Order: sequence, then structure tokens, then C-alpha cells
Amino acid sequence: MDLEQKAIERIRLASDLSLKHYNKPLVCEYSGGKDSDVLLELFRMSGIPFEVHNSHTTVDAPQTVRHIKNTFSELTDKGIKCEIDYHVQENGNRLTMWNLIPRKLMPPTRIVRYCCSELKEGGNPNRMIATGVRWSESSKRSNRSPFEVLGQTASKSIGVSDEKMLITDNDCTRRLFENCQMKAKTVVNPIIDWTDQNIWQFIGEKDIQVCELYQCGYNRLGFLGCPLASKKQREKEMYDFPKYKQAYIRAFDRMIEERRRRGKDTKWSCGEEVYLWWMQDNNVVGQMELSDFIEY
Repeated sequence: MDLEQKAIERIRLASDLSLKHYNKPLVCEYSGGKDSDVLLELFRMSGIPFEVHNSHTTVDAPQTVRHIKNTFSELTDKGIKCEIDYHVQENGNRLTMWNLIPRKLMPPTRIVRYCCSELKEGGNPNRMIATGVRWSESSKRSNRSPFEVLGQTASKSIGVSDEKMLITDNDCTRRLFENCQMKAKTVVNPIIDWTDQNIWQFIGEKDIQVCELYQCGYNRLGFLGCPLASKKQREKEMYDFPKYKQAYIRAFDRMIEERRRRGKDTKWSCGEEVYLWWMQDNNVVGQMELSDFIEY
């Protein structure tokens, strides 16, 4: 079975499970990047009923946000339900990166990635969703499975292979997966085994319109300044989008003010110094370790 057909089979099985256990269509998680565009095209080809969901992170590039809105407009015109989650809280205010940083009292880091859990991964509880996660993206993602029941941590999640979901219908692991569905968010990763070359070849063959940033030297889209990206990538993003750099610095200023208000130690005098540390500048005055932020 080739990659395209296998991805569609994963989507169709996930759709059947979603309709059976949740009585709701499978949700396509859409971020505006190339993997999301490929995933969306595979959904169309599968012929299943589906919904599309996006988490508005407040730190995506304007071009990415525009691509998402244009895509959703086209889908809505075709009768497909689309939702952009703006993270409105009980008090009516929106959760953003800029008010999240002072609240967390520290910048988002590779170790403490509260930005993802708060702004990207919290939507659609008790639903089955599809993501564009791929093994080739990172060593951490290489441990993911085509089908998953998400736990509070990665160690508590349950991963299920294609063989146990697509081939062995009566396998005990598949029954466990189905039994867990009523109590948790479940995931299918249809393109998990695709490489970058597979992605771009499919985009070319299907004439898929992707975000214009891919024509401006970007290989990946996502949080501007994401600590998981390379230093070179982050520096390019802050150079290309200086308003976001200033927004980070202002948020770090408010973070310092909030730490002082709560009587917590800080070795920095301003947000600019925090920003330089955060961007891994080794010549920063007042250098701090991550342990200086975290309460034990």
C-alpha cells in the first residue's frame, strides 16, 4: 500500500471510530503549514464527513493567519464546518502569548513548553482528531504512533500501530484503544511516515496552494520565536517580523514586573536582557539558569 492510500485508510478508519464512539465527525487540526494543507487534501480525497479546527496562537506570522482564514473561507463556502479557537476565557478575555508570559513568570523554553499546551493543544476535548505529525520532523516525534490515546503526559499516552488498527480487527490493543475513546482525546496521524520529499511531491502533484512564506526562505511555519526551532531560524523570524520581537520584549518587561510584585528574585533589569538570554546570546549581562525561574 503506497503512502497516499495508507494515509486515506487511516483517515477512513478514524472517521468510523469517531462516528461510532463520539457520534461526531473526525476533526482535521489545521495550522496553516504545508503538512496541514496535505492533510486537508487527503481528507477531501477520503470522502468522509469532517470538521476543521485551528488554534489561534497569537504568534503565527500574518501571512500564515491570512492563509488559514482564506482556506477556512473556501471550506465554509463548501459546507464544511471550520472553527478558529481564540482561547476566550471565562472572564471574556483572550489568552495570548503576551499575557501568558507574565502569568507563567518565565519565557517559554525547550524544557517548559507551556505555549503549546496552552495555545495549541487544548482544543477539542473528548473528540477524535487528526494531526500532521510526522516521524521525520524530530527525534521526539519518531516515537509517536499512527493512532494514539492521549494521556496527561507522553508516558501515559497509548500508541497503536497500523498492524493493530488496520489489519488485526480483533486485537486486544485495538479494543483497548476503542474503550479508551470515551474517556480521552484520541488521535490519528495519517502522514506520520511521510518525508519532506513526500510532502512536497504530493503538493506539486495535487497543485495545493500553500502559505506564501514557503517562497520566502521558510521551511517550517509555526510560533515565531519557537524555542524548538534553530537559533538561525529564530533570528530570521525576529528580523523579518520586528513587531513580534518588540511584543516579546514588552511581555518580558511585564514578566519581570510581575515577578517583583510577587516577591520573586530576578537578576534582570529589563525585557531586552531576557530576550537576549532567550535567544541564546552568550554575552548577556545577568545570565540566568532555567532553575532560577522554576519553583521546587
